[in-house]
Amino acid sequence: MAFIDRIKYDAPDDTPFVWKFPSEQIKIGAQLVVNQSQEVLFVKSGEALDLFDSGTHTLSTGNIPILNKLINLPFGGDTPFTAEVWYVNKTVKRDLKWGTPSPIQVMDNSLGFPVSVRSFGKWGARIKNSRSFIKQIVGSQLGADDQKIHSYFIGEIIQSLSKIIATAINVNNISILQITSALDELSKFSFELIQKEFDRFGLELVNFNIESINIPEEEMDKIQKVFEKTLEAKELSKVNVGQGFSAIKTFEVLNSSANNQSDGSGLGAMLGAGIGLGAGLPIGGQLGQSLNIQNNQNTGSSDNSEDPHAKIKKLKEMLDENLITEEQFNKKREEILSKI
Repeated sequence: MAFIDRIKYDAPDDTPFVWKFPSEQIKIGAQLVVNQSQEVLFVKSGEALDLFDSGTHTLSTGNIPILNKLINLPFGGDTPFTAEVWYVNKTVKRDLKWGTPSPIQVMDNSLGFPVSVRSFGKWGARIKNSRSFIKQIVGSQLGADDQKIHSYFIGEIIQSLSKIIATAINVNNISILQITSALDELSKFSFELIQKEFDRFGLELVNFNIESINIPEEEMDKIQKVFEKTLEAKELSKVNVGQGFSAIKTFEVLNSSANNQSDGSGLGAMLGAGIGLGAGLPIGGQLGQSLNIQNNQNTGSSDNSEDPHAKIKKLKEMLDENLITEEQFNKKREEILSKI
């Protein structure tokens, strides 16, 4: 079996995060070539060992002390040994795309039920700690598959984003229908939270932005049905119904416009059709005012003259159509019965 006497990786333009040299059969005296913006890490039995910066290195027992201690190489000669050689890309990878492959659910207390949303944007990162990255990522069965590594970090982004959106709409009292007014703030907050998650992987986040948070068409149909039912039973909603229904119609117009536009990135096919809440449209303030989301009890007058039996019947219809949860149904029914 031939042992390698020269190790080099001429990275392509689209350089992956990491690349594994195809042979593990190496010998003392071999030339190791590390280009600019690269680092090389020797790995043996799953352990990250000796690290090399850019330059041309002649392998010897002196410059692979950790590996030498592990396998006890004899001094001198061209003794062969086996080890994995990992090239680590230290350049900044910008304009990486992320998106929710399927809708994520967030509870909107203003609407009174969970809403499915999609989102997409861009991110950029660089490996700042090669040992941590190799140990955490390569050692987790992802190997050198750049697409799998990319998908793994998109999963981390989406997991963090779910928490961020939930915090925005519930803690900060923003409705999901208003959230695009806060995309810049959400992007900044997301950057900080995601960076904390990336730290343990030895990865530095250099840029992150949310380009859109949108509601799938089928979900908007559900919201519209809720508003239609609420027109018949106003006390079931915390939203100013007349203005809210008008806002839904506005959303339908925006939805039609968004579905006829392309983001130019090919993400549309992956993310599916949805309402474009971003794209610089003046939605945040105007639509928020139109919706008039109220977090306290509705101060408007309610129709107390309606028969309690009719109210409960309408509630049951909403429950049967999965527009409200059973818990919401039971709670509201008790409220109605308590007023008899």
